[in-house]
Amino acid sequence: MNLVGQPLVRQQVMKGVREFLENRNPVKPLVMSFHGSTGTGKTYVSSMLIRYLFQGGLQSPYVHQFSPMLHFPHAERIEQYKESLKRWIQGNLTNCGRSAFLFDEMDKMHPGLIDVIIPFLGPSWVVYGTNYRKAIFIFVSNAGGEQINDMTLDLWHARKDREEISLQDLEQAISKAVFENPQSGFWKSGIINEHLIDFVVPFLPLKRHHVKQCVVSELVQQGLEVRLGVVQEVADSIPYFPEEEKIFSSTGCKTVASRISFFF
Repeated sequence: MNLVGQPLVRQQVMKGVREFLENRNPVKPLVMSFHGSTGTGKTYVSSMLIRYLFQGGLQSPYVHQFSPMLHFPHAERIEQYKESLKRWIQGNLTNCGRSAFLFDEMDKMHPGLIDVIIPFLGPSWVVYGTNYRKAIFIFVSNAGGEQINDMTLDLWHARKDREEISLQDLEQAISKAVFENPQSGFWKSGIINEHLIDFVVPFLPLKRHHVKQCVVSELVQQGLEVRLGVVQEVADSIPYFPEEEKIFSSTGCKTVASRISFFF
């Protein structure tokens, strides 16, 4: 996995997926929720995971991706969206039990909508006549990113490495943040309350040396010469926080690819 600066992600996602796939008779679907600020690798990991599991990746007929802005744009139609989402999941699980459902930008999802899929996430044997225990559900969200950044920054101030961060502490902070945020798709959600998520996966903010790794990786991918001067210039052009110390990238590695052209 060519993922920069996310040891907790490697540890959790790889372990979770491997154990789930090795279990021929899982008691419930695999449910993961990715949280962190922009550019920390959430979309990269989810799409990479889908490519690893399904031939054709995101284009596979057994992979279903949902975006709030695209699929559920109007708050006044929430009941209609609930019904069609439930039918869509049920129909596709009937067609193939090993399907994947990817929910992007959960922080922009209308509160209350996602709870319609609760019956598909738990340990029941059959829902609406469909056996769905081999399905995979992935939620991707910027929500909780602020809490992750704050805790990582606190560690830095205590002169501890960001890799020393406690997964347990992060999980609790993220779950609390999304559950209590009225703007979040998980606001007061039974999915959180009933502990239906198997892995709450935190994506930590990236430091300057991580950004440099992203620049090198992008240069190689674009077939360009890796010049140390260019790597430094691209990394320096990215905004960092906090304002004074400038420790973590404000946009992760998200803008690296588009910035490279300015320095060639």
